[in-house]
Amino acid sequence: MFTRAPNPGEPDRPLSDVRTDLVWRCPGCGGELISLDSDRKSCPEERQIYSREQGIWRFLTPDRAARYERFSQDYLTVRKAEGRGSHDPEYYRAFPFPAASGKFRREWRIRAKTYEAFVREVLTGKEDAGRRLEVLDLGAGNCWFSNRIRMRGHHPTAVDLLVDAEDGLGAHRHYQTTFRVVQAEFDRLPFAGGQFDLVVFNASLHYSTDYELTLNTAMRQLKPDGLLVVMDSPIYRDPASGNQMVRERAELFQSKYGLKSDSLPSKNFLTLDQLEYLASVLGIHWRFIKPRYGLAWALRPWTAKLQGRREPATFLLLVTSR
Repeated sequence: MFTRAPNPGEPDRPLSDVRTDLVWRCPGCGGELISLDSDRKSCPEERQIYSREQGIWRFLTPDRAARYERFSQDYLTVRKAEGRGSHDPEYYRAFPFPAASGKFRREWRIRAKTYEAFVREVLTGKEDAGRRLEVLDLGAGNCWFSNRIRMRGHHPTAVDLLVDAEDGLGAHRHYQTTFRVVQAEFDRLPFAGGQFDLVVFNASLHYSTDYELTLNTAMRQLKPDGLLVVMDSPIYRDPASGNQMVRERAELFQSKYGLKSDSLPSKNFLTLDQLEYLASVLGIHWRFIKPRYGLAWALRPWTAKLQGRREPATFLLLVTSR
């Protein structure tokens, strides 16, 4: 048992590294995996071995990894050109609470407000049950969210495609906490169903190519009383505004970085009509939570309308259950 000094917004609580392992499934055939040793799991049906390298479980087969190679290169090219990443652990440990100086302060202020709304409106309700939670962090990026969840005493599992040491799962090495780190696809998760109290799409659901499939896969991961949460995905009333946003981004990336960053098809945004449709076909009910981003943010739609610009994206917390 150990205790660490609290970070902004986090309780000072004892943590234990003792946890029960998950039941793992082959992302290809769905069969249960056999542990060969602490760093290797085997699928007898497909004769495939999945290993843990530099602390990251690798659940992409060579053919699936090849599918994402160009996307990964393009994404990291843009992110590194933007100046993301650092060799300083404190750079990562501060997220999502932005430093007084440094890049992307406005972006991280928004992420911080979303996180605070998540803690206030979702997480503390689960914590009232008095047990440590299994939390699936989908689209973990540099693992900041998993670090925050671990600091609160819970057990996160960080999942992403990118394993970059500065702007992907490899950044897990910078944190003072430890947690599961898994390279896998949203639609081919390597876990048996019903093991997580919370499944969180962390600014990532809009990377899906099929919302119905992706959400169905995520819902299967929930315990009977579990909650699914969508954070920081852009939402529009008018799909034309979302499509225009995608075109503007492609043009910007082409002019600045020489690529459109569209090598992997994705939905890119949500609409209110899509959310209504998904609720109907999945048999769920969305709870909409509006984070407090401030007056200037609240006035954005009116400002855009007066200036004849497209509708700006809305960012809501979407919460649902099985």
